[in-house]
Amino acid sequence: MSSRADASRIRLRSMHAEDLPQVAALDRLSFADPWPQGSFEYELKSSNYSLCLVAEDPDAAALIIGALVIWLIADEAHIATLAVHPDYRRRSVGRRLLAAGLLMAAEKGAVKSLLEVRAGNADALHLYYGFGYKAVGMRPNYYQTEQEDALLLDLNPLDVEYLRNLNLTFAS
Repeated sequence: MSSRADASRIRLRSMHAEDLPQVAALDRLSFADPWPQGSFEYELKSSNYSLCLVAEDPDAAALIIGALVIWLIADEAHIATLAVHPDYRRRSVGRRLLAAGLLMAAEKGAVKSLLEVRAGNADALHLYYGFGYKAVGMRPNYYQTEQEDALLLDLNPLDVEYLRNLNLTFAS
């Protein structure tokens, strides 16, 4: 695996059924309470209500190094899950995935975003606060395996111009 991949070469695209084994493996690597592969399958079939994106490293045989699922609920983009392979963290993969997903959600009518994040996940909080998310509440013991609280973060409104100016490339 290319742990020093050039971030500009990372490819963002829609998630496909053949990606599911890698996406589920990435989720297991990233979270104590990972989603089962069937949950990702369900989200792919719910394309009117979900946006499912992946990031892949073309220098590592198209290895899936990031995954994002956004639920479209009324005018809201709810970040359901965002995972980046540990070897690729702090290289803007999550930032690019989130920006592309939020832009796509805005194009489908979302004007704001909401998410839950582990209160102790400093890296994720840094990413979300960098986008302008604000803490608006707490969900006690939301992550039951670790008995950890979740912060409820809100981004209102979505800054579409900011997202467009990130100059993302996206392949379907």
